[in-house]
Amino acid sequence: MALGTRSATFFEGRWHDGDAPILGASDHGAWQGTMVFDGARFFEGVTPDLDRHCARLIASATAMGLAAPVGAAEIEALLHEGVRRMGSDRALYLRPMMWSRQGSPAIIDALPDSTAFAVCIEDLPLRGRAPFALGVSPYRRPGPDCAITEAKAACHYPNNARILREARARGFDNALSLDAEGKVAETASTNVFLVRDGVVMTPVPNGTFLDGITRQRIIALLRAEGISVVEASLDVTDFAAAEEIFLTGNANKVVPVTRFEQRELHSTRIAERALALYRDFAHAGRRAA
Repeated sequence: MALGTRSATFFEGRWHDGDAPILGASDHGAWQGTMVFDGARFFEGVTPDLDRHCARLIASATAMGLAAPVGAAEIEALLHEGVRRMGSDRALYLRPMMWSRQGSPAIIDALPDSTAFAVCIEDLPLRGRAPFALGVSPYRRPGPDCAITEAKAACHYPNNARILREARARGFDNALSLDAEGKVAETASTNVFLVRDGVVMTPVPNGTFLDGITRQRIIALLRAEGISVVEASLDVTDFAAAEEIFLTGNANKVVPVTRFEQRELHSTRIAERALALYRDFAHAGRRAA
């Protein structure tokens, strides 16, 4: 089991308890890497921005050359059904996914209408308030001329994984990764923000990283609060001079960084405010499962 101690899988029209097999050895997605997925969250009785996560899965499938066999509304309904099946007493990670079963006569590209669909729901607590150390990775992110970077695709994650492995080997929890021009893109698994002189700054989307749904939500919430948020081309030196750094992503929403390279960061004020605003948003009129 990849994440939690309990899971449920929807595949071929029905729910299965546990980690049900979904791929065959000859599935095109298994050996040609066409799988796309999205991740959403259920916690404290709510599923914030679930509709946007489902819509992004469809967009990722289209970018990968797949024809989605289900629509976003149907995916959203299935995820709510799965949450009810798992129970509302724990935080859950909600992962719908699609992949190709057959390739074209040229083999490498997918036959769009062979697209398969599954959902996996696993229990996964949100990260607590433990210290978080952030380094700088020697590995870079591909641009849109090198990879299908607009898709949330499984084939991108081996590069992210080596960023994490290298960072952890040096005593960090994660690391900034740079684009081909040497500008900060994101970390191995999250979008990233810094705070300096009361202004929040974050790398401007340039096709080398996903403009995350949680990222977009946090920017909107902070701006509505009257906090200046600037999307800009940022260098490592900008982060080295930051008063505060925090990360955003679906898995843990907002995570304050307490150490950047060898420098301790003592302020988490904006990060804590961002998380409080996000929780308020999630509970304010959001549909529970």
